[in-house]
Amino acid sequence: MDLGKDRVTAVGTGREVPAPDGFARDYLLLALRLDKLQPGIVDAYFGPAELKALIDAEPPRTPVQLREEAAALQTRLHKEVAEPERQRWLLAQVVALEAQALMLAGDPLPYLDYVSCCFDITPERTPDAVFVAAADELGRVLPEGETGSETIADRLATWNSRFNIAPDRLPAVIDWLLAVVRDRADRLFGLPTGEGVEIACVSGKPWTASNQYEGGCRTRLEINTDLLARPDELIHIITHECYPGRHTEHAWKERCLVDDLGRLEASVTLLNTPEALISEGLANLGERIVAPDETYPALLLELFERGGLTVASDPAAARDAADRQLRIRRASTSLRAVTANAALMLHADGAPREEVAAYMVQHLLITPERAERRLAVIEDPIYRADVIVHYEGERLLRRWFELDLADEHTERFGRLLRELLTPSSISTELAATGFANSGW
Repeated sequence: MDLGKDRVTAVGTGREVPAPDGFARDYLLLALRLDKLQPGIVDAYFGPAELKALIDAEPPRTPVQLREEAAALQTRLHKEVAEPERQRWLLAQVVALEAQALMLAGDPLPYLDYVSCCFDITPERTPDAVFVAAADELGRVLPEGETGSETIADRLATWNSRFNIAPDRLPAVIDWLLAVVRDRADRLFGLPTGEGVEIACVSGKPWTASNQYEGGCRTRLEINTDLLARPDELIHIITHECYPGRHTEHAWKERCLVDDLGRLEASVTLLNTPEALISEGLANLGERIVAPDETYPALLLELFERGGLTVASDPAAARDAADRQLRIRRASTSLRAVTANAALMLHADGAPREEVAAYMVQHLLITPERAERRLAVIEDPIYRADVIVHYEGERLLRRWFELDLADEHTERFGRLLRELLTPSSISTELAATGFANSGW
C-alpha cells in the first residue's frame, strides 16, 4: 500500500494516523454504526477521530441498512484490496459483522451457524469426561477437608481462601508482577517504543478487571481488588491483559499494521469477530509463554512473600503450596470449556435454563449463585457468542503451536502479535499437516 503523506487526527489527544483507504474507511464506519445500535461490539477504537465524530452525529442506521452495507463491502473487497492475506482477514471480519446485523434485524441465524460466521470456525463440544478427569485430578491435589466429606468445590474454595493478599499490599504486588512479566515479554518478543500500561486498583465493581486500549500503544487496566487477590489470579490477569497478552497484541498491531502499513482496519477491535477468537486465544496462552510450568512455582513463591501471606513463613509449606497450585492450574485449564458447552446447550440444543445452570455447578465446581451470574452472561446478546472464544481460541492456537518444536513457539507467538491471521487459515494449515485434532 502506498501510504503517501496524508495523516489525520486520531481519537484521543496528540496522535495522528495514516488516512484510511476507501475500503478501510467504510469498514470502520460499518463497525462504528453497529456499535451505535448494539453498544459493546467495539472493544477499542483508536482510528481517525473524524469517523467517530461522523457516527456520533448521524442518526442510527437500521439493522437492514447495516446488513446491506456489509454485503456491499464483500462485493467490493476483491476489486479494492490487492493483498491476499488482507482480503482473507477483511472478508472474515465483514461476514461476522453481517451476521450481527442479521441478529439485530430480528432474523438471526441458528446459533451454530451464527457462531461459525462470527468466528470463522465451527465450535467443538468438549466431552464431559475431560471435566471429570480434571475434577479427579483436583481431588488428588487439594487437601482433605476437616470432616473428610467436603466436595471438591468446597475443598477448592477453602484452598483458595488461604491465599488472599491484603488490599493494602496489592498495589505494590501488582506493580512488581507487571514489571516482571513485561521484562520477560520484552526479552522474548520486543515491545514498541513508548508502550505502557497504567493499572488502577478499584473496588465495588461487578467485574474482575476492565481493560481499555487507548491508542498510542497505551492501555489502562482496572483491577477489582474485591475479586482479584490471589497470586495465581494476578498472574493470569496480568499476563492475559498486559504482557504478552491483549495490550502487547494491540500495541504491536497498531505500530506494525496501522502506523507502518496504513491498514486502518486494524485501528478498531471488535467482539464477535474472528480477530476476537485469535486475541483471546493468544492472551490465554500468554501466561504459559512468560510463566511456563518450569518457572511458575518460583513466581508464586515470590508473590507469597511480597503479599505477606502466612504460608511464606514456612519455606517447605510454601514450596508445597506452589507445586500444588501448578497442578491446579494444569487441571483447571480444561474447565474453561465448560462455559462454551453450556452456551451450546442453551442456544443450540434448547436445554432448559435450570439444566444449564446445574451443568455449570457440576463441572465448573462453582456455587449456584456464580452459575447464575455466568448464565446471565451467556444470555446477553453481545456475549452469547463471545463466551465461545475463551476456550476455542486457546484450543485452536495450542494445536497450531504443536506444529513447531517448543523452542519455536516464541516465533509463532510473535506472528500472532504482529499479523492479522484468521481462524480458518490456521485450521487449514492444521488439517494439511494432520494435527487438526491434537492438543498442546
